[in-house]
Amino acid sequence: MMTRGAHVRRRWLLVVTFAIAMAWVEAATVYDLRMMVDRVNPYQADPLPIGGALGRVELVREAATLVMLLTLGALAGRTRRSRLAYSAIAFGVWDLFYYVFLKAISGWPVSLFDWDVLFLLPVPWWGPVLAPACIAVLMIVWGTLASGPARSRGSAPMAPALWRCNIVGVVLALYLFMADALHALPHGTQAMRSVLPRAFDWPLFGLALVLMAAPIAEFCPPLFRVTSAWAISIRSAVIGRRPTDV
Repeated sequence: MMTRGAHVRRRWLLVVTFAIAMAWVEAATVYDLRMMVDRVNPYQADPLPIGGALGRVELVREAATLVMLLTLGALAGRTRRSRLAYSAIAFGVWDLFYYVFLKAISGWPVSLFDWDVLFLLPVPWWGPVLAPACIAVLMIVWGTLASGPARSRGSAPMAPALWRCNIVGVVLALYLFMADALHALPHGTQAMRSVLPRAFDWPLFGLALVLMAAPIAEFCPPLFRVTSAWAISIRSAVIGRRPTDV
């Protein structure tokens, strides 16, 4: 009879295997589409110049990809936490291997600092390949820890504080990816689609990455205590109270 740990490892391996296979399908689809519109290297004005039915189909395909990854997590997990964890693993593995396979198929990206258009919804997201790759690694690490056998964790009351830090980091990262398109949006849809980013704010992205990594502290008691004290101090400063007054 398989132990709980063996069941968890088997489920993890199945999720990873599915995500890798899905990454090949994604890379092949994107390659075919980019060849159709002469955008193998997406760093060009109007990175996906498709309109009409084809444009709508591509947008729905992106949304369907996210639904598939979330559904995989829902099927693999047994609790709300484990479902989210397996979805994070699936997304991270899918994203990393998408670039690995796209490199094998087309020779792009040439480097981890090549600009890529990450998503088109609701506006184009731009970022160097290294940025989403870092987020993908973070998702795999947290998902693997959170889906593993129960282990010593910090007290439950602080978990919401860690997740609030994570949400702030996610919002900050999303802004960095969409900033250029958002700034061009008042000038019209065509201006928004044609804008090309010139620089990426790595220090601010580093801060976003640290904030997004906050929930990992839950799995390291010493780090959890430090993070807990830090989060309580920030919360106390915001609401104007001393920690002892709470």
